[in-house]
Amino acid sequence: MKRRELLGTGGTTISIAATGCLGQLRQRCGHGASATTQPTPGDPEELPVPRSELVRAAGRDEIPAITEPAFESNWEGITLTRVWWGTGETFEVTVELLSEDRVIGVVRDGRARAYPLKILNWHEAVNDEFDGPLLVTYCPLCGSGITAERIVDGSETTFGVSGLLYRSNQVLYDEQTDSYWAQLLAKAIRGSMAGSTLRLVPSELTTWGAWKQRHPETEVLLPAPFSKTVGNSRPAPYRRNPYDKYAATGETVEGADSRDGQLHPKAEVLGVRHDGEAVAYPLERVSAAGVVNDTVGGRPIVVASTPTSQLVAYDRRIDGEPFQFSEGDAETMLSDDTRWQIKNGRGTAGTHNGAELTPLDDAIQLYWFAWREFEPNTSVYSTRWAPEWLCGN
Repeated sequence: MKRRELLGTGGTTISIAATGCLGQLRQRCGHGASATTQPTPGDPEELPVPRSELVRAAGRDEIPAITEPAFESNWEGITLTRVWWGTGETFEVTVELLSEDRVIGVVRDGRARAYPLKILNWHEAVNDEFDGPLLVTYCPLCGSGITAERIVDGSETTFGVSGLLYRSNQVLYDEQTDSYWAQLLAKAIRGSMAGSTLRLVPSELTTWGAWKQRHPETEVLLPAPFSKTVGNSRPAPYRRNPYDKYAATGETVEGADSRDGQLHPKAEVLGVRHDGEAVAYPLERVSAAGVVNDTVGGRPIVVASTPTSQLVAYDRRIDGEPFQFSEGDAETMLSDDTRWQIKNGRGTAGTHNGAELTPLDDAIQLYWFAWREFEPNTSVYSTRWAPEWLCGN
């Protein structure tokens, strides 16, 4: 069965494939976590990736990417004409964007746009023109959102959904060179551009209500047919999430190892990779800790979560000096006499009022199993106490 058919019935195929490495437990020591640097493959072992490592889950463009996005300030009054599959009769449905619905938010040149997962679950890629050519992608199987400049070999291009999976992750193609791109790597894995990477653009996974509150003037992506797609596809049943049952189970698709004993396969983690080291920060553990001070690949970082279950990470150096952070309230963290907003890393009171922490551009929120597929030697942050002698202090 094709992926859409499997998810439409709430089922998934399961394939257990041992990776040979379950990752290293990363225990909190003092203010941070013990660090054991290990080689983290991340990238493919060879390029181009052999065709045998790609799995056909849907037809090319069967998941129709958005090519001409349309935006408004909200979804009020949005009504779509749907077609009964059996009879061909049409009917009208109203679609709503609720406060708790998740969106990928992007700010460029002082403007804000939101891309609802209600749309991305059905289209997976948006080719936008937003302060330059912008690609917004979401892989529902991995729970990963990636935004990048859609520039290939120096020229603007359009991306589509190939229907292939690499390590259970979405594979895109570009119209200019017809190369295949792994979404999580933002890298071409087959074709003339193999080995090339896209320039990433900062974005965040949050809720519509939280995004709208912070960016009252935001625009929000509209569903088809207001937004045009590959093949000008009909409106999808945007009120239904075809992946809700998949997200709630431990099952995975197309060859991914679904059980390793450390975390639930669909546990949300923030994956951070830097200078040969990779660490996963589970949402539940970060929320329990309040604030996590750590060092990854020699870079001091601070990790926290927002009330809307968004995981964020910043370089915790201020004017070149690493600072220790502690929990403030639900939306802030503290360092010395300065209070910082978790959601944007901005100092709001104290010595560093108005300063901004640098967000990590190599951190991504996604499902645990998906992170482990690309980083099998990853460490996993734990809130469990460990004595200082064990940390080598």
